[in-house]
Amino acid sequence: MKGKEWYKADDVAEEYDSKRFSRGGRLIDRREKGAVLTALSPVEGKRVLEIACGTGRFTVMLAERGADVVGLDISRAMLAQGREKAREAGVAERISFLLGDAARLPFPDNHFDAVFAMRFFHLADTPARFLAEMARVSKGQVFFDTFNDFSTRVVYNWLLPMGSHLYSRDDVEQLVADAGLSLASESHDFVVPYGLYRKIPNTIASDIRSVDTAVGDTSVGERLASVSYWNASVPGADGDAARRASEAE
Repeated sequence: MKGKEWYKADDVAEEYDSKRFSRGGRLIDRREKGAVLTALSPVEGKRVLEIACGTGRFTVMLAERGADVVGLDISRAMLAQGREKAREAGVAERISFLLGDAARLPFPDNHFDAVFAMRFFHLADTPARFLAEMARVSKGQVFFDTFNDFSTRVVYNWLLPMGSHLYSRDDVEQLVADAGLSLASESHDFVVPYGLYRKIPNTIASDIRSVDTAVGDTSVGERLASVSYWNASVPGADGDAARRASEAE
């Protein structure tokens, strides 16, 4: 995985949330959490696996809404942050944080109601293998996001020390098909790259976000979106969740 050693460093884990989800980054955090909830809801009583759970942003959010969640990550430091966050939120008993490799998930087939990964596939060196494992352990739903190749993310990508894997629609459709999944719904957002939001105050970011959303609601904006959210279903699974997500979008 790109940037693996950097990601596992203690100081990166300690500063991860504050650097990415303060200032204008709060808008990113809110949108991403909304995308996850739209896709997976209702989550109460569901068994959910989060791949690359990091500091537990989504893991804790789902546990607070009644899900039983396993959060898997390769970084001990990130998992420590997640456990602390879960304790502070009073949901530690609903979450199991696990150190592990997403390419070899230590779970039987069809073990979870839903499996998802956010901010993961842009760093994945073997995306087909990861998605196949996610599909294997899910009995219903697989949800993930990608950064897109025909977007302003291309320019921003040049500035990143480790770069990102950018995906075309054809790439995603092939990944989904190869994993034995069916694409149930999708949404596209952020014409303006994430990096800009993180560098500016929240008040200014809100104004930019309003313009970004207005442009994003057009066919041109959708084509230029830097982020896509993909909701896939396991063949033969109950499609109610996928249909609800599609209707909500």
